Amino acid sequence: MEITPIIMWLGFALASYSVVGNDVIQTLGTFLTSNEKRVQWWVLWLYAGLILSYVLINGYMLSDIDYGRLDKFTFPEIYNWYYLLPPLVLLVITRWGIPVSTTFMILTLFSLSDIPNDLGAMAGSVFDTGTKLGGMIQKSMMGYLIAFSAAIVIYLSISRLTEKYFIEHPITKNGSILWTIGQWFTTGFLWFQWLTQDLANIYIYLKGGMELTVVQFSISLVILLGLLGYIFYSRGGSVQQVVREKTNTADIRSATFVDLIYGIILYIFKDDYFGLWGGKLPMSTTWVFIGLLAGRELGIRLSLEKRITNKVGKMVVRDLGKIFFGLLVSIILVFLIKLIAT
Repeated sequence: MEITPIIMWLGFALASYSVVGNDVIQTLGTFLTSNEKRVQWWVLWLYAGLILSYVLINGYMLSDIDYGRLDKFTFPEIYNWYYLLPPLVLLVITRWGIPVSTTFMILTLFSLSDIPNDLGAMAGSVFDTGTKLGGMIQKSMMGYLIAFSAAIVIYLSISRLTEKYFIEHPITKNGSILWTIGQWFTTGFLWFQWLTQDLANIYIYLKGGMELTVVQFSISLVILLGLLGYIFYSRGGSVQQVVREKTNTADIRSATFVDLIYGIILYIFKDDYFGLWGGKLPMSTTWVFIGLLAGRELGIRLSLEKRITNKVGKMVVRDLGKIFFGLLVSIILVFLIKLIAT
């Protein structure tokens, strides 16, 4: 019995659950946190689901579901059992509330041919930006640094006019209507940018989705919509705590700024506008998101309190440690699989 189709679809389902449970909440986390007490979960799901459906159907019609992110990847002819390991490991880590990069955890598995057999050469490939693994790591770290730096500068500049005002002045009924419109618009913009970046992490199991029939594509869409609904129903799961513990993220006005800045940064990284990163090469949106929240938190505290407390400093370091832990696990896992496969 040919097991490749089974592994492909099982891998797709596991990757979908893992990515939705981990990465999606980083993108829609502030949207969920700031609306969960005012709007029914299924309304939020319907809005996000409509955008997801548009992005996928549009990509399928254009024969580009992954939006060019898998152009440099060669899909294997045979999918072995070990292709299920990354999404399974990701699923376990997500249960612990650790925001892990699904880009490293899953996509590095499909670059085994670029990884040397020798252990020393394997380690060296991590730092070689000419390889897929090294290039993705470099691009993701640049994403963290740019998001972190931009957030500090932005929130140092605007916190007294925005965050301080938001904290001291609860939103009015009329203001709530206007800010809700603004936030849903910025969330839609951010969600679109994220989808065109990270759908590659899921559809790589289906060879980019271009060999799917209409029925198969429809099944994949239903799977994603169902998992997205579950995440909204469960209020985000454990990873959502990373968002909840940050200053004033439950305020829809603050959430709007976070979504807008995050969306703009992802938009910039979608293409190599400045010749500094690998264009359509996949990157970890997790690193960008964590960098943005860290820079925002430091910018707000420096602006309003003129200091960084040990608690805030430890929180920033802890979040950075979590994504480095995820990177380390991803690298070790793909190296072990490489040794198994040879």
